[in-house]
Amino acid sequence: MPGVIDTNLFLYAANSDADEHRRARDFLARVGGSRDPWYVTDGILYEFLRVSTHPKVFPKPLTWREGIAFLQPLIDADNIHVINSGDPHWKLLSEVLAEITHPSGNLFFDVRTAVLMREHGVRRIYTTDTDFLQFSRIEVVNPLRS
Repeated sequence: MPGVIDTNLFLYAANSDADEHRRARDFLARVGGSRDPWYVTDGILYEFLRVSTHPKVFPKPLTWREGIAFLQPLIDADNIHVINSGDPHWKLLSEVLAEITHPSGNLFFDVRTAVLMREHGVRRIYTTDTDFLQFSRIEVVNPLRS
């Protein structure tokens, strides 16, 4: 079932040394071959580029060209849509923040994704990041579980 694809799945698929590599690549291949609509945010795409090209974070950093080349087939797929914020975004931000116990720091990147999902009526996220379990109205699916 379609939903947002989170950064960590792209990173595992790009890192051939990761234990999760094959499962992440297989998942993305299924997404790319699907007729269902799938979603990413511009922030997720930028985060992939930030992490995958960072020599202190990514085991074998990509060049920016390699990062773009990795993402390009998914960006070009007719069934994958990049969602961005619109007029209701800041009102929805306040709603989402009111539902979390202590929003701060790095969680705000996930908050942005959760707000964009609510704004665009997307209720499911595919991720290995358990921080998303804090958000109401979001179904968190880890597609890499055996």
